[in-house]
Amino acid sequence: MDAVKAGGVVAYVTCSPHPAETTAVVSDVLRLRNDLELLDAGAALDAVSLTGNLGAGHESTAQLWPHLHATDAMFLALIRRKP
Repeated sequence: MDAVKAGGVVAYVTCSPHPAETTAVVSDVLRLRNDLELLDAGAALDAVSLTGNLGAGHESTAQLWPHLHATDAMFLALIRRKP
């Protein structure tokens, strides 16, 4: 995150539903750095979806599922370096 300017956003994306590769990674990064904040990834996906509501949001991250979204089990977190 040191390479990201203040106010910049990093999208952390994986094709995994496993907490060790998704929410645990995000939690660790946020715990170690007080200059970062989590944006609402579910709302961001809803804003660009054709239907307007994917229902993929969970807290501030998003998890897509094959049986619900016809995708791989993709995870998204949007992390912003505070201005």
